[in-house]
Amino acid sequence: MIHKLPLARLGVVGGGQLARMLAPACNAHNVSLTILDPEPLCPAGQVSSHQIEGALHDPAALEALCDDSDIITFDLEDVGADILMTLSNRGKKMVPSPKAVQLIQNKFKQKKHFQTYEIPTSPFIGLSEAADFSTVQAFGLPCVQKANIGGYDGRGVHVIRSKEDWSKRLRVPTFIEEFVPNSIELAVMVACRASGEMVSYDPVEMVVNPKLNLLDYLLAPARIDLETAKKAQLLAEQTVRSFGTAGLFGVEFFLTGEGDLLVNEIAPRAHNSGHHTIEACVTSQFENQLRACLDLPLGSTKLRGHALTINLVGEEGFSGAPVIDGLDALCELEDVHVHLYGKSHCRPGRKMGHVTLIGVDSEMLISRLQSFQNRLTIRGEYPL
Repeated sequence: MIHKLPLARLGVVGGGQLARMLAPACNAHNVSLTILDPEPLCPAGQVSSHQIEGALHDPAALEALCDDSDIITFDLEDVGADILMTLSNRGKKMVPSPKAVQLIQNKFKQKKHFQTYEIPTSPFIGLSEAADFSTVQAFGLPCVQKANIGGYDGRGVHVIRSKEDWSKRLRVPTFIEEFVPNSIELAVMVACRASGEMVSYDPVEMVVNPKLNLLDYLLAPARIDLETAKKAQLLAEQTVRSFGTAGLFGVEFFLTGEGDLLVNEIAPRAHNSGHHTIEACVTSQFENQLRACLDLPLGSTKLRGHALTINLVGEEGFSGAPVIDGLDALCELEDVHVHLYGKSHCRPGRKMGHVTLIGVDSEMLISRLQSFQNRLTIRGEYPL
């Protein structure tokens, strides 16, 4: 097929690190990149062709982005999906569809979607305003309370084990789901194009920081047997197929102690669990996201070797302009790849970057991580 150049004008709703890491793929494919974000010189705005400053739910800003773009995609779910559905109905191309994004925005509706399509997930019930502690007791303790909308990076999640935990519950519309004990957290990235072609990456194992309730580091491939890995990929593809749209998706699982796979959540975009693909895979998640948007043949997801990716998050007790310590020593190491997100303000627990290590096995990578983990810090300039 013959393509005219430039290939396309891509618009991204949201200008965070995910859109920033999409920029190299756009540059390589002669695709112009326009970002919509309210923050001047946001992380992606620093490397894009153009930035529209505006709120992600603002009808005029979203229409301006559509007017400036041939295709729209997303850096996050918290967008004006209803407005985008109206614009999509006028012929604006969006990958994934805003209808799918709107469904995924609401985690309770996600869970009901899994139930409808017979996708295995942990048992759950909605919580009404009239619910009291007896409700969660009857459901079963411990359980996990999740905000229907707006939760991310550990926010909007609360584990309930006792009446004291119930007193500290989330005071927004929520549901509760069964706590899955002794589980391994896995994730599979899946890319799908409009023609129906679909590829999935090897499952990764996610080690979660219990204090922040967000990813501490991931291992690729996950330390699971080949049969379980294949089942996870097939289930991830089944889950993505149920939404009926092209795009890039991150599918998170629990692997129970009994060996069952339960889908936890899905993200309709690039995902933290796919950052290792930049260095560790033949085709990165970001290039396959772009290919899915352009309906181009998807790239190989084959791993080049073992990988470990660790998040760099803001240290406790500091806020302000970011300061990093330990970078010199880190850069002296072989096959260590640093990504700093260009965020102008650092606060405790905020994702400021990530580091990917490449090696021959997981144990060696964990050992290398432990050798520098406490010496590499990023924090705000001023004590709180």
